[in-house]
Amino acid sequence: MNELEISLGSKAEETPLIHVDHVSRHYDDGAVKALDDVSLTVRRGDYLAIMGPSGSGKSTLLNLLGALDRPDTGEIFFNGHGLSRCHDLDHFRAMTLGFVFQSFYLLPTLTALENVQIPMFEGPRGVRQRVEHARGLLELVGMSHRSQSLPMKLSVGERQRVAIARALANDPQLLLADEPTGNLDSKSGALVLDLFDCLHRERGVTIVLITHGAEVAARAGRTVWICDGHLSESPPARGQSCG
Repeated sequence: MNELEISLGSKAEETPLIHVDHVSRHYDDGAVKALDDVSLTVRRGDYLAIMGPSGSGKSTLLNLLGALDRPDTGEIFFNGHGLSRCHDLDHFRAMTLGFVFQSFYLLPTLTALENVQIPMFEGPRGVRQRVEHARGLLELVGMSHRSQSLPMKLSVGERQRVAIARALANDPQLLLADEPTGNLDSKSGALVLDLFDCLHRERGVTIVLITHGAEVAARAGRTVWICDGHLSESPPARGQSCG
């Protein structure tokens, strides 16, 4: 079992799923402070929105939470284990996290059913189990009738729902969403947010979502704000520049 996979028992229930401990991330030899001494706790079952304009640091924070980047200072703990001490981050991401991106990133030559199976190649499921699980996930997101369709034959909203099914392929402990409605029209965006509501409410999925839209953030149970690399539990003051 991977050192960062969930521990069983009461101790695991008391430990935050994620704890960001005084993390900073700088670019251009320290000239740009994308994140500056940020701390954050996410507990199991949370639905958290991280809100801020472009350039405020929210994408940098999501990349760190997803182990796609490392902080310059501070530590990120997952189930009480520091990510800096994980020697196989690829396996950790594949088996523990689900990612939903603004641009979908579906493989164009594979059907919806095949795209959903891709993350499962890291896991223990056999061929038949992968297919059955993928079918169930497509049904969950309302896309079972398009299972044999290539991405180019799907609407943008349908592509995002397939991408969400793919993100759920390995039953992740945490779903990370990067502007998941950014490329969608209002109707398709509402359908995706309804699906997130359902996943959180009925399946207890922990969700961290970044957005610059108040209407998207309003769906979450909790919202934090990033302004110039600093995290706050309160929105910026009226007229304050943030980004």
